[in-house]
Amino acid sequence: MRAFDISRIGAGLAFVTAASEISTVLDESHALVVSAAPGSGKTTLVPPLVANRVSGRVIVTQPRRVAARSAARRLAFLDGSGLGERVGFTVRGERHVGAATRIEMVTPGILLRRLLADPELDGVDAVILDEVHERALDTDLLIGLLGEVRELREDLVLVAMSATLDADRFATLLGGDSPAPVVSHAAVAYPLEERWAPARADRLDQRGVTPAFLHHVATTAVAEHTRALSRDPSADVLVFAPGALEVSVIAREAAALAPETEVLQLHAQVSASEQDRAVAGRAAGDRPRIIVATSIAESSLTVPGVTVVVDTCLSRVPRRDAARGMTGLVTVPTSRAAAVQRAGRAARLGPGTVIRCVDERTYAAAPAFPTPEVLTSDLTEACLLLACWGSPGGRGLRMPDALPADAVRDAQRTLESLGAVTADGRATDRGERLARVPADPRLARALFDGADLVGAQTAAEIIALIAGEIRVDDADLSATLRALRDGRHPRTREWQRETRRFRGLVEVAPGANASSTSLDIAVGTVVALAYPERIARRVGDADGGAVFQLALGTRAGVTGALASAPWLAVAEVGRAQGRAAAGTGAVIRSAAAIDEEIALVAGATLLTDRIEASFVDGRVVVRRDKRLGDIVLSSTPMKARADDDTRAAVLRVLERDGLAALTWSDAAVSFRGRLALLHRELGSPWPDVSDAALAATARGWLAPEITALASGASASRVDVLPALRRLLPWPEAGRLDELVPERIGVPSGSSVRLVYPAPDDPAGQPVASVKLQEMFGLTQTPRVVDGRVPVLFHLLSPAGRPLAVTADLASFWAGPYAQVRAEMRGRYPKHPWPEDPHTHIATAYTKRRLAGG
Repeated sequence: MRAFDISRIGAGLAFVTAASEISTVLDESHALVVSAAPGSGKTTLVPPLVANRVSGRVIVTQPRRVAARSAARRLAFLDGSGLGERVGFTVRGERHVGAATRIEMVTPGILLRRLLADPELDGVDAVILDEVHERALDTDLLIGLLGEVRELREDLVLVAMSATLDADRFATLLGGDSPAPVVSHAAVAYPLEERWAPARADRLDQRGVTPAFLHHVATTAVAEHTRALSRDPSADVLVFAPGALEVSVIAREAAALAPETEVLQLHAQVSASEQDRAVAGRAAGDRPRIIVATSIAESSLTVPGVTVVVDTCLSRVPRRDAARGMTGLVTVPTSRAAAVQRAGRAARLGPGTVIRCVDERTYAAAPAFPTPEVLTSDLTEACLLLACWGSPGGRGLRMPDALPADAVRDAQRTLESLGAVTADGRATDRGERLARVPADPRLARALFDGADLVGAQTAAEIIALIAGEIRVDDADLSATLRALRDGRHPRTREWQRETRRFRGLVEVAPGANASSTSLDIAVGTVVALAYPERIARRVGDADGGAVFQLALGTRAGVTGALASAPWLAVAEVGRAQGRAAAGTGAVIRSAAAIDEEIALVAGATLLTDRIEASFVDGRVVVRRDKRLGDIVLSSTPMKARADDDTRAAVLRVLERDGLAALTWSDAAVSFRGRLALLHRELGSPWPDVSDAALAATARGWLAPEITALASGASASRVDVLPALRRLLPWPEAGRLDELVPERIGVPSGSSVRLVYPAPDDPAGQPVASVKLQEMFGLTQTPRVVDGRVPVLFHLLSPAGRPLAVTADLASFWAGPYAQVRAEMRGRYPKHPWPEDPHTHIATAYTKRRLAGG
């Protein structure tokens, strides 16, 4: 077995100076962390170094398909072998690997599913995780899973590589009992000129990135390219934009401004051949180039010839909106760490320039590092993979960050509704089948169930459309699918390849492959099966469009042909403002028209028929609602009665809307404030009386009142105070008045009422409002809750107007009182203003006041 020629492969690569250190470390350890700058050659050199020390295959993960293809082609060329012989790659829909392949580049998702099929990775002796600093969700999952694999296979070599790496943290994760060795390589630092070119227009508005800003970026790129070419005819420019749409706009404008320049686009939605052309570099005789790219070019691949980087300082990242039940891509400021990597692309082989299209203040305000995807993404697919692995929710895995509990709960509910996991998070047989489909489990479910309804081929075509990165014009999925079928769409070839892949996963009975269902109905059916919670009904008109109510509870706007449909099956909905959102804060980005029959069939698990209640003018109004999620299909008024269904309805409305609909007397408010202060200062057994806690436990402490309300009693006649008293713990209740008295005495003989802070006030104090003259002679501030909390005094003038606020009477008498006395004794000459308030007795003043003196 021929070894890789490191001297040949590493010629000209900065990282070659670290080759001997890598070899030495691998002699002693099977885990390694490598940190080196982008473009230094680590992706090219480390895999053959590792391959020369093991006998089996070396798997190298790249976060993106274009990076995996590019890295494999580059290494195969340097090795002098054909692609797919000693070096190959596997990405979604494309594979170039043979029996003799030693190094295989893959995307993280490919390796995750291989692990599920073969947890011991038979035939694989090393795994290299590249670009782990990007904190992609799949890479984070691989770190956890491969850590367990190494416990079974101590011979497995595991390497993590990055450009900007928290080396110690990943060394601990990879090393097991002791941290893995770290090899850091400092590349030659070529001079990098940093310039600022902020636009006069805003970068973002309610609709996203503004056209004016994109025009500014395009003109800046062309001007900087012209300047660079005057110094170096081989100079190319790399422009970073947040997403594919912005890339296309900037590229179109740049091409119009500089027709003699070749303008290329580099993002996931262009074809593989276009991607490869952008990263291949400029050959002799080629026109100068401007490459407009997404973050795909930040660190995972190298674009040769670039000496100038123009950066929008914007990124598009996944964000989960738990409140709206939506997950999508949002545009955010690029982190400073990512911006540094982008800039480094200009100074990889010599001096370079970066022009940031923001001012220095805006750049400094950007986050220091990107947010890990695991903290912001929908975790449904990840949780299914973990359930199949045997670690529900990631329990027991050593991952860079634990999966957020609320996102795991949402994923668990979704997977249970699909029949993919049990109540304790374990994968079912159906879940194992869904996990084999390289797509969101909801799409896998729609593929299998949809094949029986619309035919396997049509179901595969629809899933290939909504699972991919194909732009949907005017939100209409059916129209886009027709364009793909007719070959009029630029992504037709890729879509056909994906369709064949999904079709191969579906087993159907003979004769069940065809369907007479119309295309529109078929698309809507499959989308509704995938996302029943996004089934939507039209509820109103909007300027140029319509407003739809989604089953998940939110409303969203839509424009175009779909606006007239009575029902929609929504594939993608995202946060938005402006005309398209119709004031809802959300817009439907892709959908298909359906009818009510399809909505009811696809959303069967969301159908409910139950009694609902609401408060109207202080009384409970009861109705029988038939719903599809939050979509009300019918509502029939009913008479209030104290049966179990009505009581449950009243309880739900109190839990949902809180207890504000009930009558809160001053005594009830005061009593609740006293309990809240005790809970805050002493904790258990004094009860939590916050809004959330009271609503969550209303079934117990408020049971008689709920029955009364369900029977038709007015809320104004239901006193909350007796119900609150049921919360008192015994025998501690006997100390209630001692710990938190309703009133306190002052030197004048008066009894002053204490107003206790609201339950949600984390530092509030009880307040006593009293005339200053009644306090003469009191030097120490009274305290409640066994002396823990001082009373806050609002000291008033003889006319009852505010004079001072203090929780420290001794300090007040010694200082601020003198100024108050000087200002007030001329205004109120008949009232005492002694120089020494400590010895003056307030009683005489009080007697005279009571007598009208």
